[in-house]
Amino acid sequence: MTAAVNEALRARVRNLEGMPAMPAILAPLLRCLELPADQIEIEKVVELISCDKSIAAQCLRLANSALFSRHSKIETIRGAVITLGARRLRDLLWSSFLMRMSPEKGQWPINPLRFWEHSFACALVSQQLAKKVALPGLERVYLCGLLHDIGELVNATLLPAEFRSAAEFAIRKSVPLFEAEKEVLGFTHCDTGKMLGEYWNLSPDVQDVIEFHHNPEQAEAPGALVALVNLSDLLCRLRGMGYGYDELREIRFQEVPAWSLLGRAVPLLEHFDVARFTMELDAEAEEIRELVAAAFQN
Repeated sequence: MTAAVNEALRARVRNLEGMPAMPAILAPLLRCLELPADQIEIEKVVELISCDKSIAAQCLRLANSALFSRHSKIETIRGAVITLGARRLRDLLWSSFLMRMSPEKGQWPINPLRFWEHSFACALVSQQLAKKVALPGLERVYLCGLLHDIGELVNATLLPAEFRSAAEFAIRKSVPLFEAEKEVLGFTHCDTGKMLGEYWNLSPDVQDVIEFHHNPEQAEAPGALVALVNLSDLLCRLRGMGYGYDELREIRFQEVPAWSLLGRAVPLLEHFDVARFTMELDAEAEEIRELVAAAFQN
């Protein structure tokens, strides 16, 4: 991407009108949930969540999800808040906001449900994989997985016709979308996603994941978080939670650059059973699809 194209895209991202503003409830809720655990006012959090029916419904749905192995039904917002905890609530709030960010009808060449299934699945898989291999610092793992492809929304909003051509190229050739974007647009959702991350003032580690999740070895300081999301993204796309089309490729996880990058940070990766993990992922796939479908309809 040339310097002129880069600057033109940055200017358009800064003036992006196709994306909605953050809901009024989001900022005060996030401020409440960022406090130390012993300072969080549960009743204030419950009151704020109760003001937004969509977020309240998602809290209850997620708290009662099989993903959390609930044995008794939770029927109150307060019960859902206590069950989910501050970190999961922060994750859910971002999810709720982002799911409202779909381009206008006719601009989106990929089924939006498939996009959100993939994003939500990548967030959950990243979180689970991080726990399995004992990766330290889990606070931003979910958000990184959720936001990794946010540049696709930018491309679909800023350049709907061109992005449609790239998506059609990817489907026709059965290649990853970022490769098709590079061929058709000359840049990828990793580039425009990084620009949006800068505009939103996201933390540098989240921006790095957005920019380098397809090529973690190219990051200036390759880290475990970028490698983790790269592996989770691959797992999701190869296990039926991609964008609704097949990619003709075979992956040997132990041979991709992200595997060795992650292995430097977490020695437990050497003993990680990829086959077993993918079987567990297959078992949870339908639950993830149902959660996303219900949330998206809201």
